Amino acid sequence: MAQKKVRFAVVGVGGLGRSHMIGVNNNSDIAEITAICDVSEEFLQKRGDEFGVERRYTDYYEMIKDGGFDCVILATPDYIHKEHAVAACEAGIHVLCEKPLAQTVEDCNAMIEASEKAGVKFMTGQVCRKAPGFMKAKELVEQGEIGDLFYVESEYAHDYQFLGKAWRWDPVHLRYSIIGGGCHAIDLLRWIAGDPEKVMALANRKVLTDWPVDDCTVAIMQFPNNVVGKIFCGIGVKRDYTMRTCLYGTKGTIICDNRSPEITLFRHAITDNGQHIYPDKKIPVDVNNHNVTAEIKDMAEAILNDTPLECTVYEGANTVAVGIAAVESAAKGGEPVAPRYYKK
Repeated sequence: MAQKKVRFAVVGVGGLGRSHMIGVNNNSDIAEITAICDVSEEFLQKRGDEFGVERRYTDYYEMIKDGGFDCVILATPDYIHKEHAVAACEAGIHVLCEKPLAQTVEDCNAMIEASEKAGVKFMTGQVCRKAPGFMKAKELVEQGEIGDLFYVESEYAHDYQFLGKAWRWDPVHLRYSIIGGGCHAIDLLRWIAGDPEKVMALANRKVLTDWPVDDCTVAIMQFPNNVVGKIFCGIGVKRDYTMRTCLYGTKGTIICDNRSPEITLFRHAITDNGQHIYPDKKIPVDVNNHNVTAEIKDMAEAILNDTPLECTVYEGANTVAVGIAAVESAAKGGEPVAPRYYKK
């Protein structure tokens, strides 16, 4: 009889890991948690008791050796993704890895090679692809509602200043914000407009002045089909967190974000007296800006039915490649840099 549930092990059970645990439970018809792992005994006890998980590990490799699960969810710092993902692949275990996949092309390629060799499923958790507003915006673009794209822009606007240095501050493993947070906006535009051919970026650091990386990056990109675009990534922004995104086409414009219950569609019209106007249409959408439940559903169904994933390890790697190109361009004062894509 075919397996009916995918057994997940969650690694890193802080706030994000807890969200994934909830996501697994929300898919209880096809998924279950069988093990958890964290370096913190306190977190292990708290999450294990909360979710009724008996198998708890502080040693990741001991957990991998013991087995008894089909897929690991890596909700851990990006600089250890490669090490943990490769070990899982070598053990024949599927991987769902949180974004960003890594901070280097080399680490991404190592994960790709390990997953290909093992023949396992490997999802990158680029959660904007599951945000209802962005999904609707992409659908409208594909339906031709705004004609041909000519300009796209997205932003990752956040304030890390009051979150404490535990959030992405690391003087040893440099964790660039355009890769770690800005990857949301990069991946969203890649998903809608394709892979940028070149990237030109500038950056500065005027808020988080004691951080080892820039806190503001603006990147101009050349997309396929002569579409131009812009990414803004700011992690010292004095405003509520949002990802405002604008998609401009030859027949209309879409304005959306990840926190609003509607997206706005503008289309050109002419009144009876010949006046040119641009009425806006409000399209209601659900608000679910970290929809890991949908990601886990896709992962479980892909494992159970041996079907392809949309946001693969390759997609994660190529989003990282664009972020790295932005970092390199900014270091060169805005010189164009071509991303080093992995092409399957």
